[in-house]
Amino acid sequence: MNKFFVRISLISLFYKTDIQMLYFKRQIKVILLLFPLVLVSQIVEKDLGSLSYDELHDLYFSNVGNPKKQIVYTNAYMVKAIRENNRMRRAKANYQIALLYYKSDKDKAIQYLDSVIKYSKNTNSKFFPAAAYCEKGDFLKKQFKFKEAMINYNLAERTALLTNPDYYYVVREYIAITKSEDLGEYTEALEIYKECYNHYKTTNYRTGKFARDYQSVIFGIADCFKSLQNTDSTSYYNILGYKESKITKNEYHQYLFVLNEGANQVLKKNYNVAKDSITKALPEMVRYDDTGNILAAYFYLGKSYSGIGEKTKAAKYFIKVDSIYEATKKISTEFIEGYPYLINYYKNQGDKENQLKYITKYTLIDSTLQRNYRELNKLLYKEYDTPRLISEKENLIASLNNDKIKTRWSLGFLFLSTLGIGGFALYQFRTKKQYRSRFEKIVNDITSKDSNHKINKENEVKIETNKIADIGIAQDLINQILEKLNRFEDDKGYLESNITVQNLSVKFETNSKYVSKIINVYKEKSFIQYINDLRIEYAIHKLKEDYKLRKYTIQALALEFGFNNAESFSTAFNKKTGIKPTYFIKKLEASKF
Repeated sequence: MNKFFVRISLISLFYKTDIQMLYFKRQIKVILLLFPLVLVSQIVEKDLGSLSYDELHDLYFSNVGNPKKQIVYTNAYMVKAIRENNRMRRAKANYQIALLYYKSDKDKAIQYLDSVIKYSKNTNSKFFPAAAYCEKGDFLKKQFKFKEAMINYNLAERTALLTNPDYYYVVREYIAITKSEDLGEYTEALEIYKECYNHYKTTNYRTGKFARDYQSVIFGIADCFKSLQNTDSTSYYNILGYKESKITKNEYHQYLFVLNEGANQVLKKNYNVAKDSITKALPEMVRYDDTGNILAAYFYLGKSYSGIGEKTKAAKYFIKVDSIYEATKKISTEFIEGYPYLINYYKNQGDKENQLKYITKYTLIDSTLQRNYRELNKLLYKEYDTPRLISEKENLIASLNNDKIKTRWSLGFLFLSTLGIGGFALYQFRTKKQYRSRFEKIVNDITSKDSNHKINKENEVKIETNKIADIGIAQDLINQILEKLNRFEDDKGYLESNITVQNLSVKFETNSKYVSKIINVYKEKSFIQYINDLRIEYAIHKLKEDYKLRKYTIQALALEFGFNNAESFSTAFNKKTGIKPTYFIKKLEASKF
């Protein structure tokens, strides 16, 4: 089960909150350990070039929320470091710049973190490059690049083990969080959390500067036990975490444990107890403006009311979950269970419009999550399977349309419609026959193309000399571009959704006009048609080869094969094959390929 509680050391995968600048504190956590933060806002007009590194550092962090000032101070920091040829200070300057991009441009933040790593290697720093590896892993995780994230976490772990045992356990917690919240490896995560727990417990860190980390680790243990359905152990660690946070007067953590235990009581089916706990914690989550946990509280209140049979109140809280999703466009797999509930709720009420509304939202969320987690083949548990949802959605649309038609047309229209049934039936018969013929041709073409693929590739690079004069490009250059196009096709570069003739030309290190002309003449297509045809040919092959893909929504398939939406995919598929993708998939299933 995906975790929903924001910790001081790491924000949730799908939510960014402003709780005491939680996310930013996590980013500067190492810096806070490195330097005493002294506010020096009175230094305004002083020449920046004469300031010390510590003064520039303090000015940077005393202006959090004002990036224009921050970049001035970090630039001065960087100039000073370059002038003095101080590698460690250059690393720290790059680190400060990376923090400025943590929301707006994660790729650029990663570039600056790479510079931190470059300049801080072999400097015997306690925190670098370990902190940079760790932050880079976190950015990669937010881009759903989990394998690359784990590689960087492991690099941080190995570095910290040699230079800073305390930070080593911070990194270990990062790894545990990723394993539990993103990879679903709860047993492995639990072992890491216990390792951290024993470290903090035996080194008297319970009430010192690592008290938050200690409480966070206790929370991680409780959450893993909850995911493993070990509700008694979950309760034990929730109670322990509550007591520990009360000792340090950390109200926020106290209510996190209250909320977590409320969710745990839902699993125990103690719905009234769950309601009481969640209701106590919810106002505190609102006070801290913790969007992720407000959503979690609404979700588990919905589950509680559903458990005691109060369907209308349950629907009310699931609708509140949806309202937060609408505002943030972020939701985890744990909380989408409310959508099947709303679909059934409105179905039972005969409210077709709301039923259709939540089916549409549910399928869109499903497609997004499938795309984000396809590297892990992380499939969602669904009360509704995708094909049945599509069928129900289409039936609802048809039903709603029919209801409107009945209010607008008279019996005379029905009479005229009856007269047309014969002609329509004949048209349908001919259309279906034509579609069957096209389907069989596509399937036969796949087999033929597979067997002749190598020969065709060799023939593609042969050039008709009479075409050279048509476009006025040297033969050597034409050969080079055609060979690059062949490699582009072999590497399936056409699956990138943002591919254009301009950025392809940059990759080829040539002029976009040359690429466009050569595709027009030698491929006998426009650039867009060339890319779309490659995508559709690949889609046909994969759909025939992989039966699992046939269960995807059209929107999910569109994203899988490089299109931006279902409509563009369906249009390109129909233009290439003469049939729609839904028909092609249906016939593949019927033919048992």
